[in-house]
Amino acid sequence: MSWLPLTELLLEAHPERQVAVEPSLDHAQLRLRALSLAAALQARGVQRVALYLEDAGELSIALLGAWRAGVQVLLPADAQAQTRQRLAQQVDLWLDDLDGLGAEPLAAARLRPEDCRLTLCTSGSSGEPKLIDKNLVQLSNEVSALERLWGDSLGQATILGSVACQHIYGLLFRLLWPLCAGRPFYRQALPFPEDLQRVSLSQSAFAWVASPALLKRMGDNLDWTALAQVKRVFSSGGALPQDAADSLHQRLGQLPSEIYGSSETGGIGWRQGDTPWQAFPGVELDLDENGALLVASPYLPAGHVEHSMDAAELQADGRFLLRGRLDRIVKLEEKRISLPMIEQALISHEWVADARVGVIQEGRAFLGAVLALNPEGMHALRNRGRRTLTETLRRHLAEHSEVMALPRRWRLLLELPYSSQGKLPQKAINALLLAPRPTRVEPSSCEERDGEWLLQLSVPPDLAHFTGHFPQTPVLPGVVQVDWAQHLARQLISDLPPRFAGMEVLKFQQLVRPGDTLQLSLRFDAERCKLYFAYRNGEAACSSGRILLEPAHG
Repeated sequence: MSWLPLTELLLEAHPERQVAVEPSLDHAQLRLRALSLAAALQARGVQRVALYLEDAGELSIALLGAWRAGVQVLLPADAQAQTRQRLAQQVDLWLDDLDGLGAEPLAAARLRPEDCRLTLCTSGSSGEPKLIDKNLVQLSNEVSALERLWGDSLGQATILGSVACQHIYGLLFRLLWPLCAGRPFYRQALPFPEDLQRVSLSQSAFAWVASPALLKRMGDNLDWTALAQVKRVFSSGGALPQDAADSLHQRLGQLPSEIYGSSETGGIGWRQGDTPWQAFPGVELDLDENGALLVASPYLPAGHVEHSMDAAELQADGRFLLRGRLDRIVKLEEKRISLPMIEQALISHEWVADARVGVIQEGRAFLGAVLALNPEGMHALRNRGRRTLTETLRRHLAEHSEVMALPRRWRLLLELPYSSQGKLPQKAINALLLAPRPTRVEPSSCEERDGEWLLQLSVPPDLAHFTGHFPQTPVLPGVVQVDWAQHLARQLISDLPPRFAGMEVLKFQQLVRPGDTLQLSLRFDAERCKLYFAYRNGEAACSSGRILLEPAHG
């Protein structure tokens, strides 16, 4: 399929050119709807529009339509109420649905770069929102470079992605690059391995635009023989752990192509495997006096040099190594502590899958660590207890850092809460460290069948109830299981009487441990005012009983 520059996407119609799948969208339909939307925006006098459309086909229509109308586009990172409120003064219209928006189409025309303005909304290292302006020349330069690098290897593969198009990586790789190259893209993001497999196997050829968050979760239960037909795997948004890259290499016969860049800079470099980074075409790199990377690029305004906070080492052949974030170096008692260094030391321990460190200000400042335990770490927690686990990790860290850099507060998770983009702002880490250890559990799934509620629960490894029950063999107390059943039932069943009146036929048959996955069934007998509950761990019954309830006294 021939290349169409971004500026020419709304010129001639090409009905043979497929744009999107499920549902199908061809170029002629895209062009007509974009020109119709452009007319509607002009008729309304819109000058600035916020677009939040999870369907990449609809987003492509809206983006091109707004540009044809000369409307400035802002892509918010999410559609939360507080985001809408924060951006309300900066836009005339918020679009999350194109239904009913149309008019007699404007004439087909070449897009004028000076009329096509885009603002991305991203998070800095603190998590605070940041607005970044882009123009059509920068975006065109980048998609052209991507095609020169990888176009031949992709052929006519359908582009499938786990990341949203609201951010620069998804916007370029899932939407703008395929639009220009004539490759179809799948409309919805596919953030779960099973969904990515299902859609992949429905395509004759496919490529993945993924995040480390997804690629780390792709386990043994997938059809790897069929998935090995993938043309290329892209990863961006954070570091891809080497063991995850090696596992994909073994299963797919190729290493993921990792992309390094940011919303501010666009793409900076790429690599496959544990090798130095190769700069993208036209990108010029230098270092400041602190070793921070300086970037000049055709994806930046002409003449602008972006001053990053990434420490780097430039090699004689033009490739480079990354040495961590300079803005994540903190001072404790006048000594400089590198948070990435502490995190890497933690991850090197045989019990730790992932780690992030933050500073806690409570009187004197000290460090706290948020950990995702691997299976070996979970086994140690279940059989040796939390204190033994954290003390072992402190002794391990003592070989790498000074005493003042040893974390004094720990939070243990099944996995770190990365966004679909693979982001985990420092602000989120600090919030986890400041929050008390959990006492409740949130269901990961919930459904009703014939008056019975079925819930799936993952028991938090760091549950406060495990302290003292028991120090070296943490077990979920029975009273907590009863409390959870009643608490969750009150969230789901509207007519439960308010007063607890006792228990019947209470049985505890199997211990519930940190990290267990439980199935909880709940059924309320309104005539007898009894709430039936039962916990199972796979095929094994854990506990069951009847909670007696009665109305409040008048």
